[in-house]
Amino acid sequence: MADLLQVHAMSAGYGEAVVLNDVSFTLAEGETLALLGRNGTGKTTLMDTLAGATRQHAGEMTLAGVLLHTMPSHERAAAGIGWVPQERNIFKSLTVHENLTAVARPARPGHLARAWTPERVYELFPRLAERKTNLGTQLSGGEQQMLAVGRALVLNPRLLLLDEPLEGLAPIIVEELLKAIARITRDEGLSAIIVEQHPQAILAISHRAVVLDQGRVVHSGPAEALQAQPELLDRLLGVSREHALKA
Repeated sequence: MADLLQVHAMSAGYGEAVVLNDVSFTLAEGETLALLGRNGTGKTTLMDTLAGATRQHAGEMTLAGVLLHTMPSHERAAAGIGWVPQERNIFKSLTVHENLTAVARPARPGHLARAWTPERVYELFPRLAERKTNLGTQLSGGEQQMLAVGRALVLNPRLLLLDEPLEGLAPIIVEELLKAIARITRDEGLSAIIVEQHPQAILAISHRAVVLDQGRVVHSGPAEALQAQPELLDRLLGVSREHALKA
């Protein structure tokens, strides 16, 4: 499988503050990467850096052979980045349908078997179809998260970035979102990087795992192997597995 994303010796942060140090990893076309680590280890900074929302101090990033780190943030969606930040960033004054149609882009030729359209998003998330005329302010937290994912999908990205998509959601919504993410990635082959505080849930639907500590990569390998070694996972994350799953 060819590499879709290559990150080499990247250091980045906010202003003069360096949060990530010498980070390197690759992601193949069609792979899902679980990005794990304790709070404050640089996971969100890495996602922000891929999306162009930080200051990069060193290193290179390429997406499908195109230099990503030289692009301003507003060009990265066109380059193939679909980003769902922790803040969700939906347009709360627009309806669900307007949120989707306002950002939709056509699929790249030969990239996807079926393009992501608002109608396909409604198929993936029937709750949104029921609320397509509702404003963003009228949605629950779970529905806003579904809409944020849908907005990223209608960009028809090559790489989907999901920053803690399950945070603060009810268990029934977590289950629904996990099934949707598995369908998008495992079944349809969209490459993704997922930051999550529920490691076992995300490892179960990922191909590979990277663990950060103090802004550096301290583990990289198959997700299945890390999931099968709970003691190693506990040691890498610095918390008990039981606590992590309840967090």
